[in-house]
Amino acid sequence: MSLMAFVLLLALASTQSMADEFSAIRTEIARRMAGKDAPSLAVAVARNGSVLWEQGFGWADRENRVRATEHTCYSLASISKPITATGLMRLFEAGRVKLDDPLDSYIAPARLTAKTGDARQATVRRVASHSAGLPLHYQFFYHDEPYRPPPAVETIRRYGILVMPPGERYSYSNIGYGILDYLIERVSGRRYSEFMLREVFLPLGLTRMAAGIPPGMEKQHAVRYGADQLPIPFYDFDHAGASAIYASAHDLLRFALFHLKARQRGQKAILTDASIDEMQKPAVEINASSGYGIGWNIGRRRSATVVSHSGGMGGVSTILLLVPKEKIAVVALSNARSSLPGDIAFRILDQLLGGGARDSVSHDNTGAFKPSAGYIGDWKGKLETHSGAHLFLLRIRSSGHIEAKLGEAPWTTVNQPRLDGGYLTGSMAGDVGTEDASRRPHRIQLSLKMRGNILNGAATAVSSPGNRAGNALTSWLEVVKQ
Repeated sequence: MSLMAFVLLLALASTQSMADEFSAIRTEIARRMAGKDAPSLAVAVARNGSVLWEQGFGWADRENRVRATEHTCYSLASISKPITATGLMRLFEAGRVKLDDPLDSYIAPARLTAKTGDARQATVRRVASHSAGLPLHYQFFYHDEPYRPPPAVETIRRYGILVMPPGERYSYSNIGYGILDYLIERVSGRRYSEFMLREVFLPLGLTRMAAGIPPGMEKQHAVRYGADQLPIPFYDFDHAGASAIYASAHDLLRFALFHLKARQRGQKAILTDASIDEMQKPAVEINASSGYGIGWNIGRRRSATVVSHSGGMGGVSTILLLVPKEKIAVVALSNARSSLPGDIAFRILDQLLGGGARDSVSHDNTGAFKPSAGYIGDWKGKLETHSGAHLFLLRIRSSGHIEAKLGEAPWTTVNQPRLDGGYLTGSMAGDVGTEDASRRPHRIQLSLKMRGNILNGAATAVSSPGNRAGNALTSWLEVVKQ
């Protein structure tokens, strides 16, 4: 046997050995997919800078019989956030953005609207860590419908509102990352997609990662499927930096390895190790066991620090897990809403981390609403949408029962009132009356903080469940105790 043949045999044996390490997990994937948990799944795993396993399962495009592979491009949903944050840090390292400057310093002519607090405290870092006071937000635009995303300045005018003082609490907000992609455009002078291509994707050798689907790659991405197992028409967003990036499992793993400081061949050092560390440092607490940095969740699993992000929306479930100390990265991507990617990714991670009990999960102090004297009584004020204000009345009884009245509509019950981190939450029937929210039937989700004799915060029009993902569009609500 020649030396070259011997080396190839050793390489084949090594690859087979590593694949066998995950044979039970492959069997579990096959079993779950046979039960129609998802049309396809792509996984990729690395440790100590080396790829251990990459594989696709099922159909990327069932109708055209296109199989999924590790090179199939998947819609990433919210895993777009740490990728956008990487682009933001490129501007930081170039001295063009300061993380603790007000966001408004970089987005003129757009500006945030401070319904409470001080907009100058809504810094770039706080926006990137979901602690600037921006609200819940998502909005989808399907290509078989007539609606299209408005200009970014208009989206920011409508929904770039501070519904809580900056720094008060963690509040996950897609609009924040939508504004960050606008910041990137304003500061760099280039379109967001072009900036990310030139400053992040190509320098890292990520030829199958893009903001949106670039021309020529339409047939190389996984079709998104709905709960009815049918393809979902292509959709867009008004928050591209939060949700619009596509990538293959292979390329997302290479992105992860860069953030583990295990650069692969051909990857440029687009960020310093200090900037990578800064991104992985919690800037705000989510709960007692986790926080959020610049684009990353930071938590624990089996006593190990895990840096991660997941994504979920119509036809998408994704997860990316990094364990910096162990140099472990796990990717799992699917083209349907499913628990499969998360289940498989954590099973892989637990196998790689070895024995030991899982860390317990700390829950928040959400509970049934038992009103103190300060809440009980009648409240009156306004719900302020981007197109006008409406009278809003609230009745809170000692029993915890709450009724609300919006404009000329009849009184309605606020369902499931609770206190969540000091915020009174609940859901009620109603229509906020704006053209964009009224595209789909919706309920109004309340999240109000008592500040003396005032209750104020978010009133979010959340689309009723349907075959297509709907919208969450937030207005400002403030009522005064009578």
